[in-house]
Parts: sequence; structure tokens; C-alpha cells
Amino acid sequence: MIALSVLPFVLLVIIIFGLIIYLTDKGPIFYNAERVGRNFKTFKMYKLRSMRVNAPDIRNADGSTYNSDNDPRVTPIGRFMRKASIDEVPQFVNVLIGDMSMVGPRPILPSNDYSSVIEYLQKSIKIKPGITGYNQAYYRNSVTRIEKYRNDAYYADHVSFFFDIRIIWYTVLNVLRNRNINTN
Repeated sequence: MIALSVLPFVLLVIIIFGLIIYLTDKGPIFYNAERVGRNFKTFKMYKLRSMRVNAPDIRNADGSTYNSDNDPRVTPIGRFMRKASIDEVPQFVNVLIGDMSMVGPRPILPSNDYSSVIEYLQKSIKIKPGITGYNQAYYRNSVTRIEKYRNDAYYADHVSFFFDIRIIWYTVLNVLRNRNINTN
């Protein structure tokens, strides 16, 4: 219901930022990422493209995504979209089609080696991934890959309506405060 009610806002954001993305860095406006969700089902996660076309994939030592204020792969509009989490807005479409929920663990990359985190994944993979979640609300990108999986497992063990409301509240606060955006 929430995803359906915000659809006009989502479409407006996609039109405005899609035009800016296209005009500043010709190419696709979406980054359609293959992800793994509930019960290891793969799906296409929609995001607004924040990096230059054909940017190389750079990872941290633990396999997590590299994030930095000075990342040369990120376009100027992409930098703004990431700080404000605007690049995540198209994921409301994923909620509408049933691949994601509003709150849940982050969807995982299909190519990662899961052996070091399988104990955590066995818990978090049982529920739908979310646009936001416990880890995103409190830590965003400031923790290691294994800590992210541990936080997702914690959420899976403590799912409740009031916990989800608290997560949404902290997500909004941390986005407004620009906290924990990048890896240290």
C-alpha cells in the first residue's frame, strides 16, 4: 500500500533525475542490478545510475562495495543522489512487484562467496530484502561486510511492526544528517 501511494512521487523523481543523469553523462538512467532475495531467488533490483557509464567494479578487501566521497567513478549528480539516497527510490517498483519489502535485509550480490557468512544468511534469507533495514538505518556503509550480514540476521530474529517503524525513522534521520554514507 505504501509503495503504491508513493508511486507518483517515485515517477516524478525518476523523470527529473533521469533527465539530469542522461544530460550529464549520456547513457542509461537505471542501474539494474542482479540481486539475491528471499530463499535465494534472484531478481533485478532497480536503482538510478550514480556512476559513469562502464565504471569499473571496485571492492573493499572484505568483498563489500567500495564507497568514498572522492570516488572518481561517481558522477556529480550521482554523488548527490547517493548522499540523499535518491538512487534507491526506484526500488519502490521492486516492492510493488513483490521482490522486496519496505524494511528488511539488503539484497545480496549473486556472485559473492557466502561461506564466511552462511550462518547469518540462513536467517536473513528467509525474509524479503528491503529498501531499508536495520543495517541501513543505523550503519549504512560504515561497517564491514560481515557486520552487515550479522545486522541483517539480527533483524530477521527480531522482525516486528514497531521495529520496522523505528528503522524507517532512523533511516530518514541518518539520510538527513548524511551519516555513515561511506566506508572508512
